[in-house]
This record gives sequence, structure tokens and C-alpha cells, in this order.
Amino acid sequence: MALRVPRAEVSTEMSENLVKQLGVVPEPVEVSWHSPAVAKDSLELGARVGAWDAADEGLKSFAHMAVAAQVGCGWCLDIGYFQARNQKLDLHKASQVPRWRESDVFTPLERDVLEYAEAMTNTPPTVTDELSAGLLDRLGPAALVELTAFIAFTNMATRHNSALGIESQGFSDACEIPLAARPGGSGVASAA
Repeated sequence: MALRVPRAEVSTEMSENLVKQLGVVPEPVEVSWHSPAVAKDSLELGARVGAWDAADEGLKSFAHMAVAAQVGCGWCLDIGYFQARNQKLDLHKASQVPRWRESDVFTPLERDVLEYAEAMTNTPPTVTDELSAGLLDRLGPAALVELTAFIAFTNMATRHNSALGIESQGFSDACEIPLAARPGGSGVASAA
């Protein structure tokens, strides 16, 4: 897939900031920079969402990767796996997210969070009362509200990137374990 909108020249200040943080300017920023307000607001919203702390970071990382795999956003899966490495999560477990249903490495809570992320991503959403109640019992209301908003934000970002043809940028190349293939050929098979 090729970019559907060409990269724009990002301001020097923004470019230098992003290179300090990530080593490169992320392609979603370069593409979105045709509308600097959209690019800046997306970065700001992402930073605010990333600062939320009611839900476990590992659960949110796995949910992010589940959404990315289902939507087919190679860039999001790539950066999500890289971030899981930086958060010092179990990389073998993170690598199994695209095939979580077939994998035996996830706890019952992690499996329910992955199911919840996929159910929210389905069109129309397929979240059940039972799944939601089970998560509410184990996470509490603040964490469930945060997890739900986090997954909704992730859906916005993954669909934005996918629609614009943005693919993997190689962030996960630094990780030791390759991502498992998603079964059935749906979504993203790998970050590379």
C-alpha cells in the first residue's frame, strides 16, 4: 500500500522534538502536517490519553495492539510493540496479541481486555453486558471508563492511519521477538 496523501514538511521545531523522542518523525505526523492543527491536536490528545493512569499500562498496551491488528494498522502495531518493549512488558506475550485467541500466554483478565478491545472495534460494536460487567468487577469503574476511552482513541488513530495508507515504519525492528501472524488473514499479519 502506498501513502494516499504525501508527506508534508514538518516544522523544524516539531521535527527536532519528535526525533529526540523517537529517533525519526513519525509518518502519521508527516502526513497529517498538511493540516498542522490536526497534527498538533492529535499529538496533544495522544499525550493526554497516554498520561491517564487508572488502568494498567500493560492492559492498555495489549488492547492497543489488538485494535491495531484487527483494523489492519501496521504502523500502530509496529509502534505498539515498540512501546511494549519500552514499558518492559513481556515481549513474548506482546508478540502473541495478534493471535491471542490461539495463544495460552494470557491471563483471564488479559483475555477479557483483548476481547473487549476487539468487541469495541467491531462494526457495529459487539460488547456484551457480561463482558463489561466482568471487567467492571475486576478493574473498577475508573479503570473501565479509562480503558474504554483509550480503546476508542486507539480506534480513531488506527483508522486514520489505515485510511491514509500509513504502514509500519520499522520501530519494532529493535524488538527481539517477531509478532505472531494473525489467523485467518484478517487484519495485520505482522508489523513489518
